[in-house]
Amino acid sequence: MSFSRKLTIRNYIVEILLILASLLIIIPLLLMIFGSFMTSAEVSSFKIRLPENWQFSNYKKVFEEGGLMRAFWNGILITSLSAILNIVTSSAAAFVLARRESKLSSFLYLFFFMGLIAPMSTITTIRVVQWMGFYGSVSSVIFIYAALNTAFSMFLYSGFIKTIPKVLDEVAFLEGANLFRVFFRIITPLIIPVNATVAIMVFMSVWNDITIPIYFLTDSSTWTMPLSVYNFYGKFSRDWNLIFADLVLTSLPVLILYIFAQKYIVSGLTAGAVKG
Repeated sequence: MSFSRKLTIRNYIVEILLILASLLIIIPLLLMIFGSFMTSAEVSSFKIRLPENWQFSNYKKVFEEGGLMRAFWNGILITSLSAILNIVTSSAAAFVLARRESKLSSFLYLFFFMGLIAPMSTITTIRVVQWMGFYGSVSSVIFIYAALNTAFSMFLYSGFIKTIPKVLDEVAFLEGANLFRVFFRIITPLIIPVNATVAIMVFMSVWNDITIPIYFLTDSSTWTMPLSVYNFYGKFSRDWNLIFADLVLTSLPVLILYIFAQKYIVSGLTAGAVKG
């Protein structure tokens, strides 16, 4: 058997395995979407089939009784501010560490990189936030999310900034620019692809998370949409059609974002990882 034939067979096998693996996601997704339009009795069978009568009223009931509008704006506020704070701090720190070649910079880079491996200690973080005096507020969640995504952001920013010629900085310094002007006038316009990637990745990770808000947001009026599913399940635990409708509405924003922004994710990851 020729090498090209072996390669073709191997490619077919890989494609079949990928198709089978995709069913692990597609099957529960179809079950959730179709079930959200069924009646409570119809959905209890948990079978993938079209509804006999499409119950669009399920979404109306979920939207009105689940408090999704308030949870939606809470999620937008938290994810947006977390992404902005993460972009500003991570890019600035990566610029300094990438430009200063010293043992301290190397140590700090490894220190940030350890954030990709070391898990978050929830109890310790709660005590620190309580000591700082803003436990239970939206601000605490924003700062925690920005910090949790710093390691990944630093990795992307450092790899991309190292590919930017240092001569651009030197010319700017000779013309009288300080460090802040070099960063905001020269570096920031060049790292826009990475900014887009970091913003999208932070948005998706923050939007889908449920652990941080449930530990650090003590007031249910500040809960995000994933937590609204948790709260809604407590009220309608037997009505899986309503729960599925709530899940669809909760996952819809991040799904739309990923569909339209996936090219920016790929380009930013390539720019930050491969070039570095």
